[in-house]
Amino acid sequence: MFHRRPLVLNQLQGANFTTLGLMSGIEGFARGVIVGLVPLIALEVFGTKAKVSVAYFLASMLVVLVTLNLARIERLIHRRWVITMGFSFLMVGAVLLWSHTKSGVAIGIGLRASAASIFSVCLALYIMDYIRKQEFRIMESRRMIFQAVAWITAPSIGAWLWDHGHMSAPFIITVIASAVLIAYFWTLRLGSNPVIVKSESKIISPLKAVPHFFSQKRLRIAYTICISRSAYWVAVFIYGPIYVIEAGFPIWMSGGLLSAVSGLLFISPIVSRFAGQYGSRALILTGLGISAAAMIGLALVGAPKPIGLVFWILGAVGATILDVLGNIPFMRSVRSEEHTSELQSP
Repeated sequence: MFHRRPLVLNQLQGANFTTLGLMSGIEGFARGVIVGLVPLIALEVFGTKAKVSVAYFLASMLVVLVTLNLARIERLIHRRWVITMGFSFLMVGAVLLWSHTKSGVAIGIGLRASAASIFSVCLALYIMDYIRKQEFRIMESRRMIFQAVAWITAPSIGAWLWDHGHMSAPFIITVIASAVLIAYFWTLRLGSNPVIVKSESKIISPLKAVPHFFSQKRLRIAYTICISRSAYWVAVFIYGPIYVIEAGFPIWMSGGLLSAVSGLLFISPIVSRFAGQYGSRALILTGLGISAAAMIGLALVGAPKPIGLVFWILGAVGATILDVLGNIPFMRSVRSEEHTSELQSP
């Protein structure tokens, strides 16, 4: 059974694409300003890349804990408060990273990653509830454009400010951007007739949800696609800036690399057009193949060298294709009763 869309969204057909896309762009800017600085700060604080990897691994445990329990959290508090909590994590995480202490950096990394996870899940729920399945490809393409604008500018701005002695500025910008994001979101969602209400459906335990998820063939495939894409982006955003420094480039180039790979999101409309012509499956396989070949090439280069940046960027081409199309198999396969919560009209 389909839920009736709110009257406002029915009247403003383009607003659903624009609103969700703009919110995604602001969130990307808030995270992106310090994204290239986080691994460099972690390396400075912990001393070795091995310890940096351990810190990120421990932070990922917090992300897994938060993500698996989002349904339970939403049972306790409204979805608008869940996503606001995620935005607040960005602010607190920036302050902790600013502290340059081992505990602060470790927790800050975890909070930033948890914020991204919360926003990703909540945004996917909004898309599945408000956007028709036939429009997913268009929605993702337009969302990527907003993301591209944010991620092209933010990492370079943050790295440039840091490299020119303005150490605090990137973190202050992150806090301000997060506050703007919260204000923008609540401006959209507040009103006398709230669109979003709590779900009355039974929440599945995380211990039961995982085997239930993997028992479905299409969801296993969707997960494999998403984890492959995420593995690349985790590698480039953690080890890419460190690779740049070890290859002999100045610090501001670390932000330049991240801005360059993020700029590839502007090919989203082209990817969407090719997907409409040749099918999403063919494009997803192409993206996976490109990223795999790039990582093999980077491994063959060996120690960090300037030529290695070519392979980082080439891998980003494949990952960008997966960014545009990778979520579609999941959103098309998941059943409406399996959403973390449901949207109902007043």
